[in-house]
Amino acid sequence: MIWSQNYDPLAHTVASTILAAIPVVVLLAAMALFRIRIHFAAGLALMTALVIAIFGFGMPWKLATASAVYGAAYGLFPIAWIILNLLFLYQLTVVSGRFDLFRQHLAILAPDPRIQLVLVAFCFGAFFEGAAGFGAPVAITAAILIQLGFSPLHASGLSLIANTAPVAFGSIGTPIIALNAVTDLDIHQLSVMVGRQLPIFSLIIPGWIILAYSGWRGLRETWGAALLAGLVFGIVQFAVSNYHGPWLVDIFASLASMAAVLIFLRLRRTSSAPVSGLSSSQIRSAYLPWVVLCIIVFLWGIPDFKTVLNKLGSWTLPVPVLHEAILRTPPVVTVAKVEKAIFVFNPISATGSGVFLASLIVGTLLGFTPLQLARTYLGTIYRIRHSVLTIAAMLALGYVTKYSGADATLGLALARTGWYYPFFGTMLGWLGVALTGSDTASNVLFGNLQTITAQQTGVSPVLMAAANSSGGVMGKMIDAQSIVVASTATNAYGQEGNILRFVFLHSIILAILISLWVFLQARIYPFTLMVPP
Repeated sequence: MIWSQNYDPLAHTVASTILAAIPVVVLLAAMALFRIRIHFAAGLALMTALVIAIFGFGMPWKLATASAVYGAAYGLFPIAWIILNLLFLYQLTVVSGRFDLFRQHLAILAPDPRIQLVLVAFCFGAFFEGAAGFGAPVAITAAILIQLGFSPLHASGLSLIANTAPVAFGSIGTPIIALNAVTDLDIHQLSVMVGRQLPIFSLIIPGWIILAYSGWRGLRETWGAALLAGLVFGIVQFAVSNYHGPWLVDIFASLASMAAVLIFLRLRRTSSAPVSGLSSSQIRSAYLPWVVLCIIVFLWGIPDFKTVLNKLGSWTLPVPVLHEAILRTPPVVTVAKVEKAIFVFNPISATGSGVFLASLIVGTLLGFTPLQLARTYLGTIYRIRHSVLTIAAMLALGYVTKYSGADATLGLALARTGWYYPFFGTMLGWLGVALTGSDTASNVLFGNLQTITAQQTGVSPVLMAAANSSGGVMGKMIDAQSIVVASTATNAYGQEGNILRFVFLHSIILAILISLWVFLQARIYPFTLMVPP
């Protein structure tokens, strides 16, 4: 028997919206106000979501339980699998002393910590967002920053803020590909539109993170490098998204931005600049792990290569009880649609598996014995044990919210805003990522709703579908999954509430700014000319 979602279970729009928001409020309050440890806060929010789903939205308990199990499984694989292996690689570099060499050389290239922020958090992070996504950028950049001398709070929070502008084109364009799949809008038009929304924010994000770290004085002293990094990134982001497509936007833009900053620093260097004191072999050794990781992750992200790997072992497993047992109904979708629940188990082609292979290659090249590799790996598992539980609980919470229809209830509340819908529709994308932890997931959840509401309010469906993805990037820094990844990478587990408080206002301000930008593109001439015909 199929259960139909009900988006107004209390027969009162405001009351139903408040009901749907309770689990999110419980989670945020537990973390930020009551300072409850994140794995307990996530468990409490999950229990609340299950109660709301069953008794508030009328969801059968078997479906609610199955959706929680499905979400937890996805949290373990592929997300926790990526984080585990990235931290394994990081531990190998620390134990072998290569990370210290890498830190020393990076400090010589960019002795100013504010420039290090731009290179590591923005440029390096954007590369890994484009190649892998799913927590990899924050895990890597936060770990590097803390070794460069940043506090755990700054390493975590600034990495989260920097990981915004690249997110809509992350993981070889996956969010735009997913948006195309659920809306049937032309993928190139979606890429073009997102590429006309985000570059202005790519321009300001490097300066933004410097401002958040060292204030206006720090920005005045380093504005040249920050402006150059953002300008080059934004130009390449616009060009690739508009004239090629969504697949390689972040990779090209990040590499161009990093090269521009390094050239800028080299031109500014004087004869009195410090000498590294590192030999060429030491420098090569320091960068070897990251070069290997970049090559492997890039290969694993190529669609054709991933297809070959999938042929070696990949299974699609319908989730018992849940698969095709729930009906999503209008106005969230054009026509009623049965919700699928398929768990993809691809142990070879998963990004985390590529990272694991890179780690083994690096460990071997650095002289680790099999026994040493095994001990380091077991130590890494022990270190992130609480984080893994938290990620599983958070994804379980997100899936209960999705399959109960509570996410759509929140979305429809924002959609009832008439002429101002372009502003609030963009905020819906922000909310979607804040709830799910993924721009891709937010696009799948709300992409079709955006196109339907856009048609009803006289706005371009392409504009609002793209706005869901562009607005969503500003929610990435406050989703619990990303915060847990950052705290784990910086060994700051238990400080998630502090991290959330650090980034929350930044997220709100940036979300409002991009929502205003989309509103101008939708309603105010000549900005409307930016929308593809």
